[in-house]
Amino acid sequence: MRKLVAVIILLSTLAAAQSAKAAKTKAAGPGIPGVPAAMHSIDAERIKAQVKFLSDDLLEGRGTGQRGGDVAARYLAAEFELYGLKPAGDNGTYFQKVPMVGVTTDPKQSTFTIVPQAGGAMELTFGADYITTNLTQTEVAEVDAPIVFAGYGIDAPEYQWNDFKDVDVKGKVLMLFVNEPPSDDPKFFTGRALTYYGRWTYKYEQAARKGAVGVLLIHKTEMASYGWDVVKNSWSGEKSYLHIQPGEPKLKAASWIQLEVARKALAAAGHDLDQLLAAARQRDFRPIALPLSLKAHIVSQVRSFVSNNVVAMLPGSDAKLKDQAIFYTAHYDHFGVHANEPGDNIYNGALDNATGCAMVLELARAWSQATPRPKRSIYFAAVTAEEQGLLGSEYLGKHPPLPAKSIQLDLNYDDVKPYGYPEQLEVVGYDRTSFAPVVEQTAKAFRLKIMPDAAPEAGHYYRSDHFSMARVGVPAFSVGAGRKYRGKSEEWGNKMYDDYTAKDYHKPSDEFREEFDFTANAVLAKFGFVLGWKAAQQPGQVEWKKGDEFERARQNSAKGTPE
Repeated sequence: MRKLVAVIILLSTLAAAQSAKAAKTKAAGPGIPGVPAAMHSIDAERIKAQVKFLSDDLLEGRGTGQRGGDVAARYLAAEFELYGLKPAGDNGTYFQKVPMVGVTTDPKQSTFTIVPQAGGAMELTFGADYITTNLTQTEVAEVDAPIVFAGYGIDAPEYQWNDFKDVDVKGKVLMLFVNEPPSDDPKFFTGRALTYYGRWTYKYEQAARKGAVGVLLIHKTEMASYGWDVVKNSWSGEKSYLHIQPGEPKLKAASWIQLEVARKALAAAGHDLDQLLAAARQRDFRPIALPLSLKAHIVSQVRSFVSNNVVAMLPGSDAKLKDQAIFYTAHYDHFGVHANEPGDNIYNGALDNATGCAMVLELARAWSQATPRPKRSIYFAAVTAEEQGLLGSEYLGKHPPLPAKSIQLDLNYDDVKPYGYPEQLEVVGYDRTSFAPVVEQTAKAFRLKIMPDAAPEAGHYYRSDHFSMARVGVPAFSVGAGRKYRGKSEEWGNKMYDDYTAKDYHKPSDEFREEFDFTANAVLAKFGFVLGWKAAQQPGQVEWKKGDEFERARQNSAKGTPE
């Protein structure tokens, strides 16, 4: 009953806000020939009201597998139904069930000690010195293994790079740097832009494939692109995972350690951290067996549960093309409630990612009113467990409501800043697709300047849900604003973004504020509407450009073969 009352109260608030304000705050958008007038109904105040609702304390941070996340999913489904969209989930519902396992490391019962061959043992403190999760999804993991420094932990044949060489690391714990070898050469790990090889997810996956039992990722703020507090907040509560598949290798100790902890441990082993970093950047680097071992007793609470992707669709009008589709995606989850934290322990996730969800809802409402109907079908997916490692979108990509080869394009919205009227656009990865000319023409019509990735070294392309769709071959990218807003300097925009990253990103302070200006969100939703319309109407398929890393996945999906 409490859940129902909370939803009713907030739905009433939302409806009142929409009816009172919607008529007077429409964000401008160009008249583009052939695009339905429904595009112009997209409204900043409706988006604001949705963000206010989705990030309210009563939704308890929309945690995966938590009450608040389930309430958010039901609300999203109710909105899709209200708009008259057809359910596209399981068994005629709006819900695609995602079977998951929740793992919570118990810091009081767990121990984590780095033991030098000479000198005293280093007993580490959970949260302050290290974070770890047992990925084998068992309640207890024991690790007593030698530590090997393996550089960046990358094996990339296309770049003639192999940090492992012929060294057998089976049964070992790997100490690694996050990120990848730095370069300005676009032909070497794409230059400054981070590839998937630099992501922590790849490093855990690759280490497990090599037979390692654990990883100690060295945290360095400028290399990770976020501070230690982000690591601590992201990993201290329950972590969610898809069920392990038979034969799938997993680490017993997937860990991060503080930079200074690593420096001290390496010094005890007779090595200098900065010198090892320099050595790891050379092609001829070989793994170094350290006179160190990790002794860990990791106790976890493990539970199975089901979370939900929320999926709806607008059928296409063309008899031949309606079985193809354009997707709009955004994740609705955040970090929920961290019950053991003092003070404000609700991770509301207003910008990350109530904004993206609100934009997809507003797009869904506008598309439901569009006349004429698009030739191809339009799908709207609010996915779960993005903050847990893109898990909801990974499941959606592997179990799509129609074959991946039939998905024309995925447009994703994630953490779109409500800072005013945008003059710039970030659509990282659009130029990897055959749809690039359309994106550029549309940006010109909106008078938006397409900016290069403001932080290519952060690897944003591999950190949001479009990546899961790209991995199964679907041309995909996220739509976001740049740093320049009307009436403000670019320096102002940079400061706003930097302050958010430092003070609010993955923290309880990512909360709704009345002074937010959601004009940017409305403009970028309209921009996405136009892109979706053009993709839905064009005769041919959108493809990856020749030689792109996802081209093969697209070809495989066309043949019906797995990734």
